[in-house]
Amino acid sequence: MNIQDIRKLFPILDQQVNGRDLVYLDSAATSQKPLSVIEAVDKYYRGYNSNVHRGVHTLGTKATDEYEGAREKVRKFINAGSTEEVIFTRGATTALNTVAISYARAYLKAGDEIVITHMEHHANVIPWQQAAKATGATLKYIPLQEDGTIALEDVKKTVTENTKIVSVMQVSNVLGTINPIKEIGKVAHEKGAIMVVDGAQSTPHMKVDVQDLDCDFFAFSAHKMCGPTGVGVLYGKKTILEKMEPAEFGGEMIDFVGLYESSWKELPWKFEAGTPIIAGAIGLGAAIDFLENIGFDTIEAHEHKLAGYAIERLSEVEGLTIYGPKERAGLVTFNIEDVHPHDVATILDAEGIAVRAGHHCAQPLMKWLKVSSTARASFYLYNTEEEVDKLVEGVIKTKEYFSNVF
Repeated sequence: MNIQDIRKLFPILDQQVNGRDLVYLDSAATSQKPLSVIEAVDKYYRGYNSNVHRGVHTLGTKATDEYEGAREKVRKFINAGSTEEVIFTRGATTALNTVAISYARAYLKAGDEIVITHMEHHANVIPWQQAAKATGATLKYIPLQEDGTIALEDVKKTVTENTKIVSVMQVSNVLGTINPIKEIGKVAHEKGAIMVVDGAQSTPHMKVDVQDLDCDFFAFSAHKMCGPTGVGVLYGKKTILEKMEPAEFGGEMIDFVGLYESSWKELPWKFEAGTPIIAGAIGLGAAIDFLENIGFDTIEAHEHKLAGYAIERLSEVEGLTIYGPKERAGLVTFNIEDVHPHDVATILDAEGIAVRAGHHCAQPLMKWLKVSSTARASFYLYNTEEEVDKLVEGVIKTKEYFSNVF
């Protein structure tokens, strides 16, 4: 399937913004949705909208079958050992908070260490800050190399016998850095720590195998991988999940409720209190079908080519700084000298080009970069080199505009 055929599967791309053809370069924030995903969600609401697990009527049975069928698709997609290890959440943020609450607060004590990096998204910083405050544990950071990568020697120096949790994003949403998760996890395990992975920016773009990574927890969101908003996944090793208490309580996750004591359902349902995100899970299943039909080798190669082309073209612009390593995922974060990133994004929007500007939920990394904010163009399977050219033209126009103003 060529790029133009792929683009036709995304209805939203066929529109104009401010009188210009839309150039959507903000997929790291949220991706667009193919028609097959939209139709899967629509089909649920039109044809068999019902709660799951609770009724024996036809619509309830159909909804339950589709919901649990989506769980099996996720299991195969990330190569989990069992559907018991696949928990549906509201997104990667909820998944990481679940680990920080149900695992960290239960098992950490004063003197223990949690290790993360300066590049983490706030969703992989704040839960650990709170867990450290609640337990007396210490939060430590693996230092970054000058180009925004992680050296294994620094991992080995930072992770000690007191380290109980190491939590690292697989791909940086700012730098595009692809972290050596498998190797970091090996260091963590050698010291007796668990390995938590924020896969929000990796899962949409590369094949993930949680058993090969040997991570203990893995979190990701549907909306960044062509799926609906408001749904995500927490993978956890069964042996660990079984020992954990739920983070939320209520209907659906119980086995027996008495006046003063209650017991929980087996995995994975003990972590899914209340009515789950049924349509979202079904939509995620459809997104997995879509992406696997395209093929992750194809997706990764396409994005790698686009990122390389974008860096090549943007490097020609005088006074423009690009952040991150040469080898990266499909995004480019940059600043134009003497032009605020919000102004860059505003001028580009006038040209129909959607990019992200701000701190990208990564303020510790902005501090490390010695900037307050940046502009970011992120690519996905539906973007083209022609769109990169429009981005560069827009950046040049922005630079010229502010040169004339000042």
